[in-house]
Amino acid sequence: MRRGERSGRSPLARLLRDRRAALCLAILAAELLAVLLLPPLLGLEPYASDLEAGFWAPPSAAHPLGTDDVGRDLLARLVYGGRVSLGVGLCSAALSALVGVPLGLLAGYRRGAWEFWIMRLADVLQSFPSIVLVLCLVTLAGPSAVNLVLVLGLLGWTDIARLVYGNTLSVREKEYVLAARALGGRTGRILRRNILPNVISPVWCALPLRAGRAILSESSLSFLGVGIRTPQASWGGLIQYAASLPVLAERPWVWVPPAACMLLTVFCLQGVGDGLRDALDSKIRNPSHRKLNSFFTKSGPKCDKIN
Repeated sequence: MRRGERSGRSPLARLLRDRRAALCLAILAAELLAVLLLPPLLGLEPYASDLEAGFWAPPSAAHPLGTDDVGRDLLARLVYGGRVSLGVGLCSAALSALVGVPLGLLAGYRRGAWEFWIMRLADVLQSFPSIVLVLCLVTLAGPSAVNLVLVLGLLGWTDIARLVYGNTLSVREKEYVLAARALGGRTGRILRRNILPNVISPVWCALPLRAGRAILSESSLSFLGVGIRTPQASWGGLIQYAASLPVLAERPWVWVPPAACMLLTVFCLQGVGDGLRDALDSKIRNPSHRKLNSFFTKSGPKCDKIN
């Protein structure tokens, strides 16, 4: 047997072998394909009003999810709202990583003033209630998808920076980093080639969770009326219809589909994050650790009996 086969499969293969993670990936891929391909294929128009169908029309063949208060097709608005909500969640998570990873590396490797100012800035940002801070900044910047991405992304870097910072503190003392430093390697080269590949794994696990929190934040802001505003659609904006008691009680087809899509997406992102954690875990990846753990697990009760 080859050494590569004994040491285990690649992280992607292990992730796909995890049934829950694979199912979550499939659902997320289906959502992305739906929000990108359904509008041109079905000719969905999220801003056109159908006066013949009327306002608050129930589901029908022409409008599978009915119409809203001005006669717009709710299926079209659900699909286009998925574009906005998923786009805000994924882009803000990527922006958080782009900001948090370099700052965490600098704080953990350079120490000194870099560590003090970066970590104290993270402490200050985390000391405020996140929803209140986001609410104030979005109100000042203006309600738009771009502003939401910037605000959520620039405020979400603290968790990722702390992950990278903690791992960098331990990796910077490894022999290969000390050897690279002794050979005269530049700081940027050491960070890029010796430290970053060994501290990036927790970031991959945290990104899906960061995207899920961003989707929930966008939906909360849109529900409160300071996020995505009509006529632009988002899942949070569609759920806002449930604030009206007649719609909440008598027209569940208006707010249940966007709420279900949002919850399903967040749960799937959680499942992908858990799957990435298991796939990148060195103890799970190394068969010798599994054998050692199983040995102590089996021998534990025997030792208890002897004692």
